[in-house]
Amino acid sequence: MEQPSSQDFARVIVDTLSDLKGEDIVLMDLRDITIITDYFVICTSDNERQARAMVEKINEKMKHEYGLRSVRAEGEASGGWVLMDYGDVVVHIFSEEQREYYDLEGLWQEGRVLLRMQ
Repeated sequence: MEQPSSQDFARVIVDTLSDLKGEDIVLMDLRDITIITDYFVICTSDNERQARAMVEKINEKMKHEYGLRSVRAEGEASGGWVLMDYGDVVVHIFSEEQREYYDLEGLWQEGRVLLRMQ
């Protein structure tokens, strides 16, 4: 069986966030503009509890279905921003206020938006 691509992993993460009612989910292709990662998945969470559930579900799904563990995780749901680094895919789960403040889509506007789910 063929190993899934990093874009496949990113789409699994997008689907997981969508299943958990994440808002304004964006999948950005950064391959042409940086070497730090291939894709960003950015999502807004309504509350701390939802953000924690998203982190747990993504970690569980990536570990059990693909044998992948986050290389690095930073932030706390209580702080409004959690970063999960899977190497080729970096996941950002924000509170609405933190997402507006950090404006990753603006900062990385040269990247291509492959998918946006309201």
